[in-house]
Amino acid sequence: MTDIARLSVRITPRGGRNAITAIRDGVLQARVAAPPVDGAANLALIKLIAEALSVSPGRVTLLKGHTSRIKTVQVDGIAQEVAVATFMALTGSNDAQAAQENRCRK
Repeated sequence: MTDIARLSVRITPRGGRNAITAIRDGVLQARVAAPPVDGAANLALIKLIAEALSVSPGRVTLLKGHTSRIKTVQVDGIAQEVAVATFMALTGSNDAQAAQENRCRK
């Protein structure tokens, strides 16, 4: 069985820069410079997550929230725990609630 990570992400389009900024209540907070027009912000988010996790953008799929600020993203080829640990390190978060309760879980 291949590893799959599912992540809840709150996105801020036209955020000035592309960055994962925090984890709050188990939800990744992300900013992208792209506007929410014609899927540009969604594509920027996919590329951002792929880069952060060192996987190809083809392994990142937007499952839910195509037109919403809250999205569910699936990353193939990486374990849930590894993805969460990577984002916690990236954001400097030591939010135990994010790691334990993690709404991002499958």
